[in-house]
Amino acid sequence: MSLYAISDLHLSLSSDKPMDVFRGWENYVERLKANWTRLIKDSDTVVIPGDISWALKLEETKEDFAFLNSLPGKKIILKGNHDLWWSTSKKLTQFLEENNFSTISFVFNNAVVVEDKAVCGTRGWFYDLAPDDKVVKREAGRLEASITAAEKSGKTPVVFLHYPPVYSEWVCEEIFSVIKKHGIKTVWHGHIHGSGFNNAKKEFDGVNLRLLSADCVDFCPVPILL
Repeated sequence: MSLYAISDLHLSLSSDKPMDVFRGWENYVERLKANWTRLIKDSDTVVIPGDISWALKLEETKEDFAFLNSLPGKKIILKGNHDLWWSTSKKLTQFLEENNFSTISFVFNNAVVVEDKAVCGTRGWFYDLAPDDKVVKREAGRLEASITAAEKSGKTPVVFLHYPPVYSEWVCEEIFSVIKKHGIKTVWHGHIHGSGFNNAKKEFDGVNLRLLSADCVDFCPVPILL
């Protein structure tokens, strides 16, 4: 099996929020499906770190989740800033079970073991939002809990965030300090789109940063290599 990732799918199969109004997003669902089915096998796993669906409520995500569930491989999902449907861990798990979405799982204050790796992470926080110490500390705590769970599994932690911990000249110190504390050498993230790609950092203070936003990777899952 192999581990892949792609972020910011922004699916809207049951809502009126088409992404193809934006340049470069034309026929993006068809392009994503074609690339995914060409590359991913049922034995593979794909991590999707946020902005999965434009739905506002969990029950409104059914068509988007059904689409993901139908694609080859297992999927591990983290929360993004637009995932307003996100709920408690119990409700999310119940939703998957009730709809028989058997190929999907969540990272939410935990880690998911995939062969010799443990997928971990959280949403994070970003420079373009108003400062909120409570939220930043909460996200840093969730990252700490997730990485610690990965370490306790005895597997190699693989860290995903939705927001980049570093972007242009901005650094989220609370998040980045957790990354450094645990000796993480590479972080994969999404959130950045279009021309913002030019300001995305590829390395900072010994940590490699890898952008996974769908439009920045040509709507094709990226292999996770350590």
